[in-house]
Amino acid sequence: MISKKITLTVKSTIERTIIFSLAAVFIAQQLTHWEPLSFMLGSLVFIAIALLLPQLRGMTLWLTVSFMAVGVLLLLLQKAETRFWFEAAGINVTLVTLFVFAPLFGIPVRIPDYIEALNRFYETKVRSRSVLFTGTQLLTQIMGVFLNVGSIPVVYHVVFVKPHPGMSRLLANALNRGFAGAIFWSPYFAAMAVVVSSLSLNWSTLLPYMLGLSVISLFVSLAVDYKGLRNAEINPRPSEGEVIRQAEQAANTGKTAFPAGLGVYLASAIIVILVLEQFVQLPMVLITCMAAVLFPLVWCLSKGEFATYRQGLANHVTVTLPALKKEITLFLAAGFFSGSIGTTGFGASVPVLLELMPIPISLSFSIFTVALITVTSMLGLHPIVLVTILATGIDPEAVHISSNYFAVLLLGSWGISNTVSPVSAVNNLLAALFKKPVHELALPNYKFAACMAVMLLLYLVAVKI
Repeated sequence: MISKKITLTVKSTIERTIIFSLAAVFIAQQLTHWEPLSFMLGSLVFIAIALLLPQLRGMTLWLTVSFMAVGVLLLLLQKAETRFWFEAAGINVTLVTLFVFAPLFGIPVRIPDYIEALNRFYETKVRSRSVLFTGTQLLTQIMGVFLNVGSIPVVYHVVFVKPHPGMSRLLANALNRGFAGAIFWSPYFAAMAVVVSSLSLNWSTLLPYMLGLSVISLFVSLAVDYKGLRNAEINPRPSEGEVIRQAEQAANTGKTAFPAGLGVYLASAIIVILVLEQFVQLPMVLITCMAAVLFPLVWCLSKGEFATYRQGLANHVTVTLPALKKEITLFLAAGFFSGSIGTTGFGASVPVLLELMPIPISLSFSIFTVALITVTSMLGLHPIVLVTILATGIDPEAVHISSNYFAVLLLGSWGISNTVSPVSAVNNLLAALFKKPVHELALPNYKFAACMAVMLLLYLVAVKI
């Protein structure tokens, strides 16, 4: 028993070392552009996949094996040089680097005083069904930017600090769609990292467009579930005992407004990224990593919450990061697959095929992209696969669109598809929290996804990027 435990500990240490090495070599390669580091990075990717692959199960295992097998076959058929193999392997190392550093931004969000104040705010201020629904979606979106999928249980426990009869399914929808809104614009998510790095864009350039799309998603969500909100059985009038208890609580704490400290931290974390992007000539991923290491630490120290930071850091290294091994392996394999697709000249054939349609190529390509990513996600394919292939293989000018337009199209499609995917982390986590089958939770979002797909296309035409 002891020997087995030691073996598992050593194995876990090796896995973490490989993951941290991937991030370290990637950062060094981005800073120095020293070519041998690209070969080292590719080698580490192959080692990481070989090491983590035996731990995968189900659809993730089959997808990863398929990506690697098809990728190897394509590169062999193209008689690609050794350099292309390593470059293809390193395409999605950006995401592993984000997995290592970006979650640190979420540590101060979990400061006990902030969570308690948030609980009090929801318990004493949120009354209207529509406000509860929209507020839950907005809070999930904001918290999701920093906590990623960890925002779901945090907001769930805040919202359900008291029961909401007849609202459970609607609030599950709000949590799901709120996370999709975070995908639209968060600088700390895989979606943004893939799109920004592949298209060589600044996050600050895309931010106004993506924030606009996230606001639209709030209104679309409210419209889609308006009938359900009207029919929901919620008691707008608390009992006399409840009123007295809330009044006593408010008198004792004197704080029922939205927690200002938490709001300041969330706003400051975004401002820091915006400022650094303007004044530091580094790729967005490196700026994010740098800020993730320093800003949460400084914030916790200034609040006398170093214990919270230390606990959060330890939890990230020993719990959160190892829990992402499935995603890391799948994303690395998807990157290798997309790199191998790039050697076939796939990107040049798409515009030729779309020109056969009797509508402008920019419109046909937009419809094709949204439909392809959403439908394949409904069937269980992670959107990172197609987004990576399209972002690295399609020249925006060839389909008569700008790089900014392309970025908004890809990010919007990824966010929309996440709401209806039966394999997304969010839907599976919600299924566990609400004790419902994952397909049952994804089904109400089909109408939302369809409406948002239409709104995305209209939005792209209206903003004229």
